[in-house]
Order: sequence, then structure tokens, then C-alpha cells
Amino acid sequence: MTDDGSRSEFAYIDWLRRQTPADPRVLLGPGDDAAALALTPGVPCLVTTDMLLEGSCFRLAEAGPRRVGRKAMSVNLSDIAAMAGRPVAAVVSVGLPRRGGRPLAEELYRGLREVADAFDTALVGGDTNSWDGPLVISVTLLGEATPRGPVKRGGARPGDWLLVTGPLGGSILGKHLDFTPRVREALALHETADLHAMIDVSDGLAADVNHLCEESRCGAVLRAEAIPISDAARGMNDGRPALEHALGDGEDFELVFAVAPADGERLLRAQPVAGITLHHVGECVEAGLWLEEAGQRRALPPKGYVHEF
Repeated sequence: MTDDGSRSEFAYIDWLRRQTPADPRVLLGPGDDAAALALTPGVPCLVTTDMLLEGSCFRLAEAGPRRVGRKAMSVNLSDIAAMAGRPVAAVVSVGLPRRGGRPLAEELYRGLREVADAFDTALVGGDTNSWDGPLVISVTLLGEATPRGPVKRGGARPGDWLLVTGPLGGSILGKHLDFTPRVREALALHETADLHAMIDVSDGLAADVNHLCEESRCGAVLRAEAIPISDAARGMNDGRPALEHALGDGEDFELVFAVAPADGERLLRAQPVAGITLHHVGECVEAGLWLEEAGQRRALPPKGYVHEF
């Protein structure tokens, strides 16, 4: 610690309080032992949390702390989007490396705030620690369901169409840090159609469709020719087909959702959500996970990112 205490946790908290604007939903913000929020009476509160680890979720030297802050907030907003909810407030906990921690922390905060402000999300507190290890950042985000209720993973039915909000694969080339969570798009879709089930593509299309099917107790067929493949996936030079990247890379943070065929046809025809193009990538079936390619159907392993313990 320097003589004036400028590197201390408390000096940083004081700095944070000066940077954090007032919000009518926040009755008590940073500074007390807990925040106090004015949530909407009778409306389900959505809660999600995600921890990012240096060396696993990002490389700090390449990304820089502001982009890491943006990603930390965005991945949580993507979970709220997957429920077609509205974000309200977030708390942030960080484990800072002892060397260079204060400047790093300030840039992290600026990245967090950029995304939080863009999605009307209040930063209401958290916890700050330092240690001899690499950067760790965990965000917990609170949201609210719309009057139509949260969209769950369970609810898809055999015969439903599966639609996705954008191209997939190759996120390691940059999108995993610089994506826009589909909060507004999910709310617009929720207003426009009866969404039976939805999930964000964080682990990979095959893995996340499998998660949706497990919760819905059904199966799915994905059609290879219909899956939108990103330019990044097509440009990967690792010997793997672009389709394999689109099915398994993860961290695209697009949404895949199930709707009745009539709603699917209407959505594809009207394309009612500005800024995205909806793609019909498959259908729900009674059981199994399948890939249909060139008229042939084969079992599709639910490959995607998995944290190994």
C-alpha cells in the first residue's frame, strides 16, 4: 500500500461510488453491507451468475481489461436474454492480481459500465480482493420477467421448429469478447411469437440444443445446409470443416429457440426483429440428437465446451 492508501480496497470502493450514478431502482447501492433494490411487485426475479477466469475465458494480455469487463457483463446479460427477461442490476466480485491491480480494476469497471449502461443495468455493489494469482471476475445479474413470463429451456415439443438469431462458429477470433447480448432481440421475439423454449449458444450449437432437448424431454434434428456459418468459422485454418466450428465452437451468444411451425413460418417471412436474420436450422423430434446432411441423417454428438474438473 502507498502512504496515501490509494491502492487500498477502500480507496477503490470510494472511487467506484463516485463513478456510479444514482438509479431510482437502487434504494441502497455500494457502501452498505448489502444493496437494496426496488423490484416490481408480483414479477418473477431472474438471477444468473457467471465467473470468468484468466487463462480459460480470456487472455488478459491480448484482450485488455476493458474488453474483459465488457465480456463479463455481456455473458450474464445473454443469460437474461435467453429467458426473454429485462436486466435490472448487477453485483461484481473481482480477484485482482496484486501487481497493477488498481489501474486494471478501473479499466474493468469502465468496460462493465459501458455494457451495463447500454442495457439499463445498475451496478449496485460486489466484492474486491487481491491475490497472487491471475484475474478472476464474477458477475451476478438480477432481471425481471416480462408479463408473458420467463422463457425456459423446457417447453419444446416434437414438431417445433428450431430457429437461431445469427451466424455461428469461429468466436475465438474475436466475437467471444466483442458480442452484443441479444436482450432486445429476445424481448421483441417474445412479444411477436409464442416461444416454447430458448437458450443462448454459449457452449456450442449442438451442445446447447442438446441442453434444451434434455430439459424439454424431446430430441432434435439439425439440418447442415441450413445452419448459418460465420465468416470467422469459414476462415479458420485448423483443418476442421466450417460446419464443425458452427456446431461446436461456443461463445457465439446467439439465441436458439423453439416455436410452432406456423410461428416459425411467419417469423422467417416477416423477419420482424431489426438487426438480425432468423434462420430455421431444424426441428424437434421425439428423441435423439441428429444431423441431416445431403439427405442423410446421422447421430450428432453434443460436442461443445465443457469445464473439466
